[in-house]
Amino acid sequence: MYLVTKTVTLFVCVASLCTTAAAGGKILRPGTVETTRNRLAVLWRQPEDIASRDLFYGPGGKQHQPRGTFTFVKEDRGGSNPKFVIEDQDGVKWKVKLGAEARPETVATRLVWAVGYFANEVYFLPLLQPLNMPRRLKRGQKFLDPDGSVRNARLKRELPGEKKNGHWAWREGPFTDTRELNGLRVLMALINNWDLKDENNGIVERTGLGGQRPERIYMVTDLGCSFGTAGPWWPGRMARGNLWSYAHSKFLRRVGPETIDLRTPGKPPWLFFLIKRPEYRHRRDLVWIGRDIPRADARWMGQILARLSSKQIRDAFRAASYSPRQVERFASLVEGRIAELNEL
Repeated sequence: MYLVTKTVTLFVCVASLCTTAAAGGKILRPGTVETTRNRLAVLWRQPEDIASRDLFYGPGGKQHQPRGTFTFVKEDRGGSNPKFVIEDQDGVKWKVKLGAEARPETVATRLVWAVGYFANEVYFLPLLQPLNMPRRLKRGQKFLDPDGSVRNARLKRELPGEKKNGHWAWREGPFTDTRELNGLRVLMALINNWDLKDENNGIVERTGLGGQRPERIYMVTDLGCSFGTAGPWWPGRMARGNLWSYAHSKFLRRVGPETIDLRTPGKPPWLFFLIKRPEYRHRRDLVWIGRDIPRADARWMGQILARLSSKQIRDAFRAASYSPRQVERFASLVEGRIAELNEL
């Protein structure tokens, strides 16, 4: 019996190493892989301090929150949402995003960071009035008040020592078939982040600080299409940051003996096929991200999420200036989904 057990254990270890090698690197510790050219790739770190993490201020903490005066620098034409760059009184640059994604992205970054993944330092301001604001914006003019102020703005802090260097793909990369990547797939479904195209996954080069080894951080850099429908929808206001849509969406699609399927990302409606055929096909091809996830990996993510307190989850929604009623309802729905994972 001992010999059989030892043989099985050895087989499992060898299979694990082969899977890692096929993914393009060797695992140093959970969520970290050493790839070619001695580069350290990191997707996830064990959140030892999860119970004390401040989800109101998020990854940047209270010390990095935006404060003082801001000056308009330039408009940013990238992406599908109106954005511009501002600089604060200390010379720190911030990218401002306006529109329906500002609130849900603020919440999503906090939950993603809380359980060990990487996220941008993001803050939400109900009112922002930069100096030298132009009278007209090429995009987002409807969010600009006559006095040059904008409402409901998401601010992303630009950090020294970090540089975005390309994208990573869900299907390919050093973390393919790992528990940590599967956990991220589960997390994206839990928050209904359906916009999972590869372009929204960034590789951030982080230079070594304090003698530490340089790292390549793998992260989902755009989390704005969260807390709405399980897939793209029309009108767009239903698809992100919409309590009614989130409450009426489903989380688990199928629970099998070994694997589960999730509802997010969901297929786009047939209306997209009629008016946006290329996008329909592209979105349809993303559905696999929520399919065939090992039950053990989904339960693992549920166990980590369950370590968050009710206050922490509610603080994440308070940070985005949702009303008290919305905070309570959103948080209750998130807690319900966490419970579903832990019942697997």
